[in-house]
Amino acid sequence: MKLSKLSARMAAPIAALVVAGLTATACAPESSDNSGGKDEKSGTLRVWLFQEVDTAPKEKVVDGVVAAFEKAHKGTKVDVQYIPVETRAEKIKAAFNDPKSAPDLIEYGNTDTAGYVKDGGLADVTKEFTDWSESKDTDPTAKQSVTVDGKIYGAPYFVGVRALYYRTDVFEELNLEVPKTQAELISTAKAIRQAKPELYGLAVGGAYTYGAMPFIWSNGGEIAEGKGGSYASTIDSTDAQKGIKAYTSLFGDDNCPAAKCAGMGGNDTVTAFASGKAGMAIGGDFSHAAIEAGKVKGKYAVVPLPGVKSGEIAPAFAGGNNLGVLNSTSHRTLAVDLMEQLASKKSQDALFDAMGFLPTFTDVRQDVAKREPFVAPFVKTLGAGAKFVPASPAWSQIDASLVLPTMFQEVVSGRKSVDAASKDAAKKMNDAFSSAG
Repeated sequence: MKLSKLSARMAAPIAALVVAGLTATACAPESSDNSGGKDEKSGTLRVWLFQEVDTAPKEKVVDGVVAAFEKAHKGTKVDVQYIPVETRAEKIKAAFNDPKSAPDLIEYGNTDTAGYVKDGGLADVTKEFTDWSESKDTDPTAKQSVTVDGKIYGAPYFVGVRALYYRTDVFEELNLEVPKTQAELISTAKAIRQAKPELYGLAVGGAYTYGAMPFIWSNGGEIAEGKGGSYASTIDSTDAQKGIKAYTSLFGDDNCPAAKCAGMGGNDTVTAFASGKAGMAIGGDFSHAAIEAGKVKGKYAVVPLPGVKSGEIAPAFAGGNNLGVLNSTSHRTLAVDLMEQLASKKSQDALFDAMGFLPTFTDVRQDVAKREPFVAPFVKTLGAGAKFVPASPAWSQIDASLVLPTMFQEVVSGRKSVDAASKDAAKKMNDAFSSAG
């Protein structure tokens, strides 16, 4: 398939991948298996998948899987509904509370896993996933996104990561080298701003959590660590503070003025780059279509975001979506089988061609990178080792409460030092972890 065909469809993943930066804040009460022990081998399976900007290509892939599934399972019908991402929290909460109207299988954002498990909504499919022949090739970070306390609650459906977009025309004009270290990235950003004050050197955002985290991770910091069956924040550790200092050093008149950039999120930084207002930006594989549609088309390239040392790749957040069987299903065996068919290598390969979603299988991802060169930097980033958020239901509260954006904004505004802001953020995170149990 030609790149132009894929580019035209790459806008579709944006809404779905936003799920990876959002979490359901409402919680249903914990529940047990509501199926009454039934495991019916025929009947109607209800499936909820997410709507996209253009759902038609996704529907075509799904319809093909469903047709083959129904043919292989006589007396079985599959009813697929496409639900809005924006209202998924309320709809899925209601499903957890009302098994009679609940689907058997859902698509969900990978940062929602721990919360849904605490709510008692997702079935433990550890044995089935482990026995699934294709699961051995699942990317470790994608597998982590369906794992809570060592048990598996679904199958990864697709993944998305961020890398460094840069203006090839600006770099050529200013005779700049592509940065190979974090220090070079920062100095290059400031060199661009000095030579071209109408541009941000590197567009950054105080509300861009997943653009900031690679700086913390590459300096050896972590968001939190497991402790006594729960988590404890480490955002105020010495290594994490090094990363916070590196990222917040990019907010200022010498790169991205705090007055304009402190409130920017990820979409804002990508928009700035696409519209020709920045020399560099940290964007996802899912940002490709928006940038291709902008003023910089034909004048940019992408490389993995550099780490602290030359040759290192900064760890990126692995966003994306998963598929999970509901605990209340009365068609467990069929639902697990359909989950595996929808998340199979064949299906994920087709979904990439249709939608641009990056596969969660390492071998399939290598294949699509050969077909579509623009994917290569993102695949390389994933191969270097991506990171995920703490597998705690508290992450929903932490994310919704803007704990990390507030920390960055307090630093760049000068209201607090890195030490004070990170310690305050750690306290808020620990309060959330404690309340989540």
